[in-house]
Amino acid sequence: QVQLVESGGGLVQAGGSLRLSCAASGRTFSSYSMGWFRQAPGKEREFVAANRRDVFDTYYGDSAKGRFTISRADAQNTVYLQMNGLKPEDTAVYYCAATRRLGLRYPSDYDYWGQGTQVTVSS
Repeated sequence: QVQLVESGGGLVQAGGSLRLSCAASGRTFSSYSMGWFRQAPGKEREFVAANRRDVFDTYYGDSAKGRFTISRADAQNTVYLQMNGLKPEDTAVYYCAATRRLGLRYPSDYDYWGQGTQVTVSS
């Protein structure tokens, strides 16, 4: 099993940046593909970005392309989400997730979730 703990959320003005971190427990982190999702009040959980294990291909949701970057440091059991050019519509709880499945874009593709970290972007 994998336990995930996100950090780095907070309040930022529009146009600002934040870097989210997700620390994973266990010694098999490198065997998992990692993803970031977000969920705003009253909305479904939305795919933000993913990083595939081994080949390290990255994938982004439409809202993240060109502004967000996912990266991982297997030696530190950590995955990051660098968010630049933040907008008020980016306000949400951000979750990291881990999977060994092939699919990466849907919440059902993931087996393990963190508790989430709040990101609030003021206008």
